[in-house]
Amino acid sequence: MFNSIKKDLKRRNLHKKYEQKRLLLQALINTNTIDPSLRLEFVQKLNDLPRNSSKIRLKNRCILTGRGKGISKFTRLSRIKFRELAYTNQLTGWVKTSW
Repeated sequence: MFNSIKKDLKRRNLHKKYEQKRLLLQALINTNTIDPSLRLEFVQKLNDLPRNSSKIRLKNRCILTGRGKGISKFTRLSRIKFRELAYTNQLTGWVKTSW
């Protein structure tokens, strides 16, 4: 379980490190005004970047348990932990509604 958290943290750090370079290379590849041979060179440089530095490889995980499904983007908690913490009044501003 905690191995998945470490792996996700490693991927996030790699993404943060190479994000600017990746975006620049993608923008240069998508422009139509450059020479095709130069474009191939940019594609090769993009392919040489680590795979785990891509945004696609990131997965939202619960910051407490590492659960990969049922995650709220706002709190970064799984639905189970969110409910548990809300019922014990450990999340400020969240109250159970009843009508």
